[in-house]
Amino acid sequence: MTVEQTAPDPLPARRLLLVHAHPDDEVIGTGATMAHYVSTGAHVTLVTCTLGEEGEIHVPALAQLAAGQADQLGGWRLVEWERACDALGVTDRRMLGGPGRYRDSGMMGLETNKHPRAFWSADLDEAAAHLVEIMREIRPQVMITYDENGFYGHPDHIQAHRVAMRAAELAGPDGPAKIYWTAQPLSVLRDGMEAFKESESNPFADVDTVDDLPFGTPDEEIAARIDGTEHYAKKTAAMRAHATQIPDNSWLYGMAGDFGGEFMGVEYYTLVKGERGPGEGPHKWETDLFAGLDRDDR
Repeated sequence: MTVEQTAPDPLPARRLLLVHAHPDDEVIGTGATMAHYVSTGAHVTLVTCTLGEEGEIHVPALAQLAAGQADQLGGWRLVEWERACDALGVTDRRMLGGPGRYRDSGMMGLETNKHPRAFWSADLDEAAAHLVEIMREIRPQVMITYDENGFYGHPDHIQAHRVAMRAAELAGPDGPAKIYWTAQPLSVLRDGMEAFKESESNPFADVDTVDDLPFGTPDEEIAARIDGTEHYAKKTAAMRAHATQIPDNSWLYGMAGDFGGEFMGVEYYTLVKGERGPGEGPHKWETDLFAGLDRDDR
């Protein structure tokens, strides 16, 4: 197993950096995007900030790996992460500061937030410095991370956002020209609620309207729609690699089975740095995260 990577020399013209909190986050929100850009020859670098030690375990035989018992889940999830990256074709994958430098903080307000290595309480500039080193090595034109709320409020997602944005600032000209945050258009959420209302694995069963969800972005605020439908099978395979976190009866597999690439292979983003390139549809959503960039100028 190889965790730490170095960028090829010379660097490909297109370079995409993604910053995620835990193993499995990379697949759920951006798996199709990564597979799509790998297929186009872009250099895709994934940086994950923790090993996910506080995650649930959906494989009964592995229950004793939990944090309150053997506390070995992080090592297991590292292997799952490697296998998921293999499924997506992502060869440049890194743990921020090296594997185990920062620990999964658990959900907001838990005692695990206070662990000495908890990512939530990491020194911001120190953590960002690790990411700056990677930025100066690969000089990404585009970066993807979460919004200020970490998409749904997990402390490690919020901290990943803070670290990524601070690193982009500190990296100066070596930092990304365009920065995107993961997002879900309200129209897509409404369609999902309608499509799943009769499903046994309905993830919206306890939700009356999209306004009750901790995420959702007005369509007019979405900047990019990446169509990776031809790679949705790779995304599904990557999810299966994260067996401890995504059970066989997960609604995600129900979505994959019922709708395939229509839902699993399309991912959305807001643009928070850089100029928006040409787009399509009523809201002029970009179909390429590198839209408007001179591919040869960096």
